[in-house]
Amino acid sequence: MKTDLKGLNSAETEAWVKEFGMEKYRARQIRHWIFVRLISSFNEMTNVSAPVKKLLSEKANLDHLETVRTQVSKDTTKKFLFRLHDGQCIETVLIPEKDHFTLCISSQVGCAMGCRFCLTGTQGFTRNLTCAEIIDQIIQVKRAMEEPDRLTNFVFMGMGEPLANYLGVTGALDNLLSSDGMNHSHRKVTLSTCGIVPMIRRLGTDTKVSLAVSLNAADDKTRDFLMPVNRTYNLKSLISACMDFPLSSRKMITFEYILIKGVNDRPEDAKKLTRLLAGIRAKINLIPFNPCPGLDLETPSMESILAFEDILVNKNFTAIIRKSKGRDISAACGQLRGEGS
Repeated sequence: MKTDLKGLNSAETEAWVKEFGMEKYRARQIRHWIFVRLISSFNEMTNVSAPVKKLLSEKANLDHLETVRTQVSKDTTKKFLFRLHDGQCIETVLIPEKDHFTLCISSQVGCAMGCRFCLTGTQGFTRNLTCAEIIDQIIQVKRAMEEPDRLTNFVFMGMGEPLANYLGVTGALDNLLSSDGMNHSHRKVTLSTCGIVPMIRRLGTDTKVSLAVSLNAADDKTRDFLMPVNRTYNLKSLISACMDFPLSSRKMITFEYILIKGVNDRPEDAKKLTRLLAGIRAKINLIPFNPCPGLDLETPSMESILAFEDILVNKNFTAIIRKSKGRDISAACGQLRGEGS
């Protein structure tokens, strides 16, 4: 069986080339061509001899995700539908910012978390993505871009719960951040979790990426209703893990709060939130609920949203009402499903 080299880290690539009698420096050479030059064939490696190319073609592959469809929103957000080797499909979203692009990356086919406001959860969980399938989303999107160097920011907020696929996600992070991989800055990478407490603690030890927590309620009763994970890891344990999460001097933990009419958008909910997050260096992203077919929830009025924000700001929290891009192509927060054609 051939090895997909995108799924190996630096040390593993060195061990692999050694196994087949190649010099150690070949590992760095191969990784440069894959992660920087974004090759789709070993024949594109111009500084490698024909016998080495032949060996690589025989023992390794550069299998890539198949682009089934690309949709473009009115705001120029792009949603990519990728088909995996087993026929399953995932979605990845390229988001335009003022002077750069952000890529929203998927980590699983489906999701087992069952959050009431998320369309991905309605399809259930199929499987984890491999490290190679995660990193290949970045490679395929970069290949499709006119200016791939403008893709500088990455958020693990697509389909699936990243911390439920810890090894696949951290393996991809290694290749995204390492100097002989894509060499991107950890300061521009954010991982979002619904609140798997033991893995939050592990993430803080193993990586330097930014943490975002999908919170969405400030009391256990409401969060139990919205997010089944809270019945295993309640708010007390979640906030404790966030208090212990290592932060550099300028970093904050982002708390994502999807505002849902009549569920968590009242002034008393905002006041509870200020008490819950007291003492944490917190940035709060307020996200008006994005309607999805089959989800019986509603978006609050703008008056309610602004009133909620005012309460947070008056308590000296950094609170931002996040504009959801790509809503017209179902590419906004909670709208990804990965349905093939």
